Amino acid sequence: MRRTGIVILAAAAATAAAAGCSATTSSATPGVSLKADTSVSGTITVFAAASLQGAFTTIGKQFEAAHPGTTVKFNFGASSSLATEITSGSPADVFASAAPQNMDTVVKAGDASNPVTFAKNVMEVAVPPSNPAHVTSVSDLSKSSVKTALCQPQVPCGFTARKVFTNAKISVKPVTLQPDVKSVLTQVELDNVDAGMVYVTDVKAAGTKVKGITIPASENATTDYPIATIKSSKNKDTAQAFASYVASPAGEKVLAADGFEKP
Repeated sequence: MRRTGIVILAAAAATAAAAGCSATTSSATPGVSLKADTSVSGTITVFAAASLQGAFTTIGKQFEAAHPGTTVKFNFGASSSLATEITSGSPADVFASAAPQNMDTVVKAGDASNPVTFAKNVMEVAVPPSNPAHVTSVSDLSKSSVKTALCQPQVPCGFTARKVFTNAKISVKPVTLQPDVKSVLTQVELDNVDAGMVYVTDVKAAGTKVKGITIPASENATTDYPIATIKSSKNKDTAQAFASYVASPAGEKVLAADGFEKP
């Protein structure tokens, strides 16, 4: 999404909040309309990528505080699995994916439209604090002596990792393939592996439980995060308001604090 769209959306949110009215405020971003605080209520379920767990948990609490009478429930997991759940009929109100490909699956199935990119993420190598394999670069993961955990190939962190390996001109044979990025991080935290390919945000969230090995920009790869409301939602007003909040200055602040970059 172009930054101009987010700026306009944020301005609309600020205007509505200042006015304290209940009328609908039109958004310049297709597919995401904005309601004033008093016009939304009820419960919504947000399907979101596992890498968003920390940021979205905080955003959900802030949204509830800003919109009394609302409740935000989350289903975190691999974006590919969440997309399959949605297209199979699982009840969801909002989908936030860690890659456009999985959002495209939902859009092509007719379950969502006009997704908005609200953030992007870059990869980082996570190792145990003691770094037993002495990993100093992503190239070290190509060594047969280094036990590496990766996400499954269809999962965003899996195919983004493959982009990194292509850029670095290396081949990596993982000892384990995990269902999502948080599971890869757990393998590192438990010292089950010497290294894992995760996102910068995951290393930051883990704190002292892991150590991050930075990947040079020339070798690294990014993934975009789109968000959209689900057409079958039974609470579209609140779903749209949440999607707008994620892209608002308040949402951006939380995402930035967790290490996400602007799209």
